[in-house]
Amino acid sequence: MFSLEVMLLMSKRSDSWLALVQAVANVEIELGRLLQEQHGFGLSDYRALEVLSRSANSELRMQELAAYLQLNQSSVSRMVERLERGGLTIRDLCPDDKRGVYTVLTEKGRTRLEAARPDYEKALDEVSGKHRSSGALSAVFNAASDLPLKFDPALSQPSTGSSAADGEV
Repeated sequence: MFSLEVMLLMSKRSDSWLALVQAVANVEIELGRLLQEQHGFGLSDYRALEVLSRSANSELRMQELAAYLQLNQSSVSRMVERLERGGLTIRDLCPDDKRGVYTVLTEKGRTRLEAARPDYEKALDEVSGKHRSSGALSAVFNAASDLPLKFDPALSQPSTGSSAADGEV
């Protein structure tokens, strides 16, 4: 069906994609390990706290948080329960829609996030640096740093599976 040239091109593209996915997964494993060892929460928890801290009034509807984190509703519910048990977030009912539930960052959650952020940034620099030794991956990391960070739940829909980034969800 495909010519040998097309198949080789497809294989090279697939190999490149797999190399990128593997590099990102390795970075996430190391970040998750650091956060768990030094701060007592995983990478998904850190991301949730970070997204909440950047949101208006430090709160989001559960489905918005799921969309931002690319997690399904069940995974986010379990994660939010853990964060609540630790006093890092609370749930609040939506005043306009009593069926809607917000997750709200607490002061304790903000304090723990701010304590973890410098370690996260330092580790991110170190572990991503390991993977920048490849010229191609270096170009990808540099290009990604120029991308705008968007927190718009309409741009991303929750996935149907749970994240394997830190094995918690």
